[in-house]
Amino acid sequence: MSPLQTLIAEVPQLGRVRWIGVRPQSRSSMVELDAVEARLEAGLTGDHARPGVRNARQVTLIQWEHLAVISSLMGRPDDQPVTPEDLRRNLVISGINLFSLKGRRFRIGQAIFETTGWCQPCARLENNLGVGTFQAVRGHGGITARVLQSGIIRLGDTVSVEPIPDTGYAPFIVR
Repeated sequence: MSPLQTLIAEVPQLGRVRWIGVRPQSRSSMVELDAVEARLEAGLTGDHARPGVRNARQVTLIQWEHLAVISSLMGRPDDQPVTPEDLRRNLVISGINLFSLKGRRFRIGQAIFETTGWCQPCARLENNLGVGTFQAVRGHGGITARVLQSGIIRLGDTVSVEPIPDTGYAPFIVR
C-alpha cells in the first residue's frame, strides 16, 4: 500500500451520536428520538425512507461540527443556529470526519452501515430556511448510507470504522 492509501485506510477517530431523528412521512416534521432501530435493507424504524437493497439513501448523517459552519455561512446569529431538525438528517455525529467513511463500512451502536454517497442539499432546504441555505450546506451536507446489519442506535453510541477485509486491493480513492 502506498503512504496515501495507508493514510486513507486508517481512521483512528471515534465518533459519537449527538442527535437522532426520523421523518414519519415525506415532508413531515422530524421526530427527535433517544434511540432507534436500524433495519437491514429498510433504514431506520419510523422513517419514511424507501426500503430495499437498491435504496442507497436509507439513512442520512451529518457532522455535528458542520452545523456551526452552516449557521455561520447563512449569517445566522449565535442565538439562532441551524438545528438538526432544520437540515432533516437522521443522525448527527461528532468527533469523526464523515468523509473518511467514503467507501467504508462503519458501526454505530449495534448496527453496521455502508456509505453510499454524499448527502447534497435540496431546493426544499432553501425554501424552508431562506436564501443562501443551498450554498451554505454544499460540501457540509453529510453522507448517505444503507444498513448492512440491523441493530439499536442510542444517543452517545460510538461511531467506528470497520476494518477493511484483506482482499489485496486498496480502498477506492476519490480525487
